[in-house]
Amino acid sequence: MKILITGICGFVGSTLARALLAAAENVSLTGVDNFIRPGSELNRRELAKLGVKILHADIRSAADFETLPAADFVIDAAANPSVLAGVDGKTSSRQLLEHNLWGTVNLLEYCKAHRAGLILLSTSRVYSVPPLAALPVEVHQKAFRPAPGGSWPAGLTAAGVRENFSTAPPISLYGASKLASEVVALEYAETFQFPVWINRCGVLAGAGQFGKADQGIFSFWLNAHLRRRPLKYIGFDGHGHQVRDCLHPRDLAPVLLAQMKHGDPDKPRIANFSGGAASAMSLAQLTDWCDARFGKHAVASEAAPRPFDIPWMVLDSSLAAQAWNWAPTISRENILDEIAVHAEKHPDWLEVSGS
Repeated sequence: MKILITGICGFVGSTLARALLAAAENVSLTGVDNFIRPGSELNRRELAKLGVKILHADIRSAADFETLPAADFVIDAAANPSVLAGVDGKTSSRQLLEHNLWGTVNLLEYCKAHRAGLILLSTSRVYSVPPLAALPVEVHQKAFRPAPGGSWPAGLTAAGVRENFSTAPPISLYGASKLASEVVALEYAETFQFPVWINRCGVLAGAGQFGKADQGIFSFWLNAHLRRRPLKYIGFDGHGHQVRDCLHPRDLAPVLLAQMKHGDPDKPRIANFSGGAASAMSLAQLTDWCDARFGKHAVASEAAPRPFDIPWMVLDSSLAAQAWNWAPTISRENILDEIAVHAEKHPDWLEVSGS
């Protein structure tokens, strides 16, 4: 099987490439990347050693697709993944949409031309912000959780947010770019008759993730804590009680292989994939973990919230379990330990990857 991975030299793309090569025989990998992210050149060298063909291309440029070799399936791991992209005063809203939406259109045209399937890695941020921001929560063991007996919106259970949760705006420009990509991808699949799978992922985390707070909070927090860099709890009660789940990208490899092998129309085209409640933790709990591993480090507090922030986001992946017999295998503790070992071995990682 010939597979094309976009954004292959990013954290997710490179991790998936290694995992797919380890898990499957008769797989030929080609990857494209525009190398604008610091640290991507490191992954390029390592992937080349594994025999991966890597081409310089930017998914925003339709012309860059004209010379790409044909593939049986495309895995889209190229995106601007920051929820503050386009609204933080530092990044361009136009470039966000060029990356995350127009880039998807170019991919879909490639798939149409080559009769290739597409796996779109989407995000929990497609879910509506207002009902999540207004969710009644309580603090339990330094972490928010939905308050028992409260009024919960449709699509939310104790296990997390399900696929039928509202996607009504506002969801952030980032979330809108991904949701629009989902809709366009499904329309192309129906119109031009090629398979499309949409995998909405929780926070992806692991060793080698680039060290930016808005794109890899677990990696950034551990690396910054270890090096005694300034850290701050922002928003809500200012005590770091906000909660996210985490998932290692390697855990996606088995379902990606299954999706590429099966064209079963009865399988759900959209599904959540996350570590779920078992992997969820607050920033305060993450700080405690870091204090135990690296020694104490004070964290500042700022009560003013940021745009689109929510107190608790855990994805319910029960649909993926039913449809694909999928479950995460890498525990939260193993993810954190892997990041910590990498951080200890790479003292310059924040400078290398986060500049």
